Amino acid sequence: MTQAHSAASPGFSEEIELHGHIIDSLLLPKVLDEILTRGGTFVLKDVKIGERQSDPSHARIEVRASSAAVLEEILDAIHDHGATPVNAQDCTFVPADMDGAFPENFYSTTSFRTQVRLGGEWVEVEDQEMDCGILIDAEGAAARCIAMADVRTGDHIVVGRQGLRVIPADPAARTSLFEFMTSAVSSEKPKGVTVREIAAAMKRTREGGEKLLAVLGPAVVHTGSVEHICKLIRAGFLNVLFAGNALATHDIEQALYGTSLGVWLDRGLPAEEGHEHHLRAINTIRRIGGIRPAVERGVLKSGIMYECVRRNIPWVLAGSIRDDGPLPDVITDILEAQRRMREHVHGVGFALMVATMLHSIATGNLLPAWVKVACVDINPATVTKLTDRGSIQTVGIVTDAEPFLRALVNELGL
Repeated sequence: MTQAHSAASPGFSEEIELHGHIIDSLLLPKVLDEILTRGGTFVLKDVKIGERQSDPSHARIEVRASSAAVLEEILDAIHDHGATPVNAQDCTFVPADMDGAFPENFYSTTSFRTQVRLGGEWVEVEDQEMDCGILIDAEGAAARCIAMADVRTGDHIVVGRQGLRVIPADPAARTSLFEFMTSAVSSEKPKGVTVREIAAAMKRTREGGEKLLAVLGPAVVHTGSVEHICKLIRAGFLNVLFAGNALATHDIEQALYGTSLGVWLDRGLPAEEGHEHHLRAINTIRRIGGIRPAVERGVLKSGIMYECVRRNIPWVLAGSIRDDGPLPDVITDILEAQRRMREHVHGVGFALMVATMLHSIATGNLLPAWVKVACVDINPATVTKLTDRGSIQTVGIVTDAEPFLRALVNELGL
């Protein structure tokens, strides 16, 4: 940060630069607007615009403010838009002074690709995730995101903004309707073209060797969509499953009793004493010792969890305070559930979230911005809240689970 010498200009200034597709992505006007909105001024020192659509552009801007505090606020705001100081320095890191907490002034990460400067070189931050800190390894040569609860005394944690740069998502690279629809929310049932593009994205993900993650709520079972999900599993379009106790419980209830929440799924009528079925299903699995033993012993013979066992699909069932039972496979320690989810998001290229607000938002928080997400829910608040929380790569579809999944399975030719 340097003090400006011009009497006509505010007292403090710093030169920053933007690089990439800053014109068509509107990053440049966003940065200029942030500067003015927060009480600063700017001078465009140099702007070079790419001649072709694939060419990057570059801008060098002097940011001016009346005080060091205002300038710092502006620089913090524009940093997440990819603005970095012209005179780059190595990042600053300090040892954590206690377990389970970051040092003061720690850098809070976003879901966008991030780099830190170490030894004069820009180094990619691994395990990119929003709302974390950045851990520098003992040799000072590598960096990765770390959750607050996982910090241990002595860990080297990045503080401040110095020596960091964020690379926002590149709208110019969007080539399909799915990508242009990102962050859009449809209040109508999904149209054929929407489902077609989601199916195409899933095919590209599978063909590219990346994993497909499904995040499912119990309405998938209640609406009669179990067989749709089973087809996705059998065809290799579901490689990891995140859910809660309810999805697995009602899936197993259907397999054992033919009901979900005590309602016959083939007739839509309540079963006599059907309200007990979910609890009896949980009790059966608990007595056997888990979902996998129930499949191996021939007690559980169909359903989503059955197909996951048969095809070695890993799952994470994260518990909540309202769970009955719960099933033995449910992780009741929420921090342990988060750690298990973090392990399984490695290599995920596409996430399909259906009918679950909390699990969708939790998973969205773990995913880097370059992982495509389709969120399907009858409640518009689920879709909008996911995008509002920062998962801007999400395509939101407001509809019931079964019509969407039926159309998706048909589009995939299953």
